[in-house]
Amino acid sequence: MAKRYVVELTEGERAHLRDLLRRGKASVRMVTRARVLLKADEGRTDEAIAAALDVGTATVGRIRRRFVEEGLERALRERPRPGQRRRLSGKQEAHLIAVACSTPPEGRARWTLRLLAGKVVELGFVPSISPETVRQVLKKTNSSHGNGRSGVSRR
Repeated sequence: MAKRYVVELTEGERAHLRDLLRRGKASVRMVTRARVLLKADEGRTDEAIAAALDVGTATVGRIRRRFVEEGLERALRERPRPGQRRRLSGKQEAHLIAVACSTPPEGRARWTLRLLAGKVVELGFVPSISPETVRQVLKKTNSSHGNGRSGVSRR
């Protein structure tokens, strides 16, 4: 059966891929894609390429298809990943930080992530929030209000 996506590199493209492999500055994924394209250009089968580079045959097929349909640079680069939408707006994050900077509840020396999550829900800033989301928001700030020591020597 004839290959549907045949990789035929120009001499310039081959030189670019070899240079990419030689420099050692590219990501591992980009290097793997470059190797797949070079081996596909030699006329190897998807199975042989997958076995030689320890990748799946579907991966080899996707790289071939992307090269034929979209060109060399698109075959080498990652597609943007949209990720998950933000849980909190900027205003909600500001409220969370304000609560974290306030005095902790009675009988507590400092705020915990669970206490902060509960308090923010109780105050009605968000319908629900996990302690992990609270941690990620607080990690973006440059200060730690949970501990009195800043790490600087008190001489």
